[in-house]
Amino acid sequence: MTAVDRLLAHESGPTPRADARRNLERLVTAARSAVAEVGVNVTAQEVAQRAGVGKGTFYRRVPSLEALLQVVLEEVLEQGIAAADRALENPDPWQGFTDFATAYVSLRKESCGVNDALGGGGSCDLERCLGELRERLRELVGRAQHNGSMRADIPWEDIAFVLAGVATAEHTIGLTAAPDQWHRNLRIVLDGLSARP
Repeated sequence: MTAVDRLLAHESGPTPRADARRNLERLVTAARSAVAEVGVNVTAQEVAQRAGVGKGTFYRRVPSLEALLQVVLEEVLEQGIAAADRALENPDPWQGFTDFATAYVSLRKESCGVNDALGGGGSCDLERCLGELRERLRELVGRAQHNGSMRADIPWEDIAFVLAGVATAEHTIGLTAAPDQWHRNLRIVLDGLSARP
């Protein structure tokens, strides 16, 4: 279910007019981009401005800023869960894990808000999504360790922190990150997690 559909599901009464739905879609799109750039501390005013609507329209279309952020972050985190599900279907546990790691780090890299939410920031209740991500990661690591493709001496919880650290800042110690820096960092991490013959 999309973020727009989730918000509409909470409305009682007749189906909204086409222009009302378009405004809601614009608000969801604006919230997603604002969360990506600013994080979970974005304001209703900023979302409304990005969507090209007034604050009155904002509050007619969504119950609250928190409700809007909740559905937007759930939608993004569910992309990570879907990536994990696809990875679990891969018959090669190591390839499945590396596919998930790439998708997961990419999601973290593209959104400040996702990083905030995964770190427990903000006021949204995302425990369902976070719990599903934890369970999928535990399974992915367990499969790869069980078949001998991933080092067995690393707890799955440590891998959550290692993957979180792959998407780095743009600058460090006077150096500028390469455009593909997170890909390079991930290759180094995956090489370190891989079991040696």
